Amino acid sequence: MIFGAHALVFSRAPAETRELLEKILASQKVNAGGGWTIFALPPAEIGVHPTDGTPRLDLYLMCQDIEKTILELREKGVKFSRAVSEESWGRFCAIAIPGGGELGLYQPRHPVALARPAPGPRPSGKSRTGSRRGQSASRR
Repeated sequence: MIFGAHALVFSRAPAETRELLEKILASQKVNAGGGWTIFALPPAEIGVHPTDGTPRLDLYLMCQDIEKTILELREKGVKFSRAVSEESWGRFCAIAIPGGGELGLYQPRHPVALARPAPGPRPSGKSRTGSRRGQSASRR
């Protein structure tokens, strides 16, 4: 019986990428030895999308409130590689991974297979996320 999933990030800057995941996930972790840290992920779901391009597997983190999440992550020093874009399926941006690559972050508009946490209070102050309506992301 399957009891979980294990995602891998291949990075040219593994120590910095582990530091980034520590800031983003703030979750349980284990030291697997030799500097290999394994982080617990939040509950997950998987979807299948058609493609005419190269088949691939992507990892996106989901959040209830993208502006609030971006503010919280920026306060921890997390850098973003894409501003928020409005898509039919949700509000999307990307986190820059040290050494190259991106980790998607989105606030879904579609039904999800997971129970969503109750929304917390919004931070005060102006949002610093930016928004570009109609800009397409390569997500879907």
